[in-house]
Amino acid sequence: MNHTYSGETLHFTIKYKNRTSIAVYLDSYGNVEVQAPKGSSHESVVLLLEDKWEVILEKSKEKKDQLKGPQEKTYNHGDSFLYKGHSFPIDVHHDPLIPQDHVAFNSNTLYIHVKELEDEHIQQALKRFYYKECKALVEKSISSQQRHFKTKPRSVRISESKATWGTCNGKRQLTFNWKLAMAPQDVIDYVVVHEMCHMVHLNHDRSFWRLVGKIVPDYKEKERWLAQSSWKMTV
Repeated sequence: MNHTYSGETLHFTIKYKNRTSIAVYLDSYGNVEVQAPKGSSHESVVLLLEDKWEVILEKSKEKKDQLKGPQEKTYNHGDSFLYKGHSFPIDVHHDPLIPQDHVAFNSNTLYIHVKELEDEHIQQALKRFYYKECKALVEKSISSQQRHFKTKPRSVRISESKATWGTCNGKRQLTFNWKLAMAPQDVIDYVVVHEMCHMVHLNHDRSFWRLVGKIVPDYKEKERWLAQSSWKMTV
């Protein structure tokens, strides 16, 4: 059935079960299902939907967009890009006289300054911004997490990878994916801890995961965020 509220129409199904409260669920396709106690009125279901309206619509759209996979990015004024776990609009400025293309973040907007108003220049300026920010965020996190470890990384590098968020080799050289600058700080901290734990345990044995869990007890939530959000971490 459909319900329209605040100018938006939502399609949902209702299942009446032996339960004590009404709950809303979304499947992997973004479809909305309401489970309600037997005998619940239609009005009570609608009231709950309206109370959670914006969140339900946002989550449903996100799941449907995720199924489409990574979309080709555009660089028009107001287009959104992830930074530190949040989406921010871009504001592109064309200035042939600037020394170098660059990006500056100011509270709620990514300001992009380019010599030439072309997508490639905007994209490269954003990439350089994320590389630089990732290095700073990762190094800050390493300094914070160092208290858990007796040994220190020998080097820290930022790179591009389609397969990993970070790596650690036998020489304690750490490498991190520049796209981590798009993740929340607690997710960055988890990836940093994960790789620092490899300084102690090079493989993923039980001892490794025990150490990870001791430092980041909810690490599975961080992995879930990365799995669900990686498709939109792109420029």
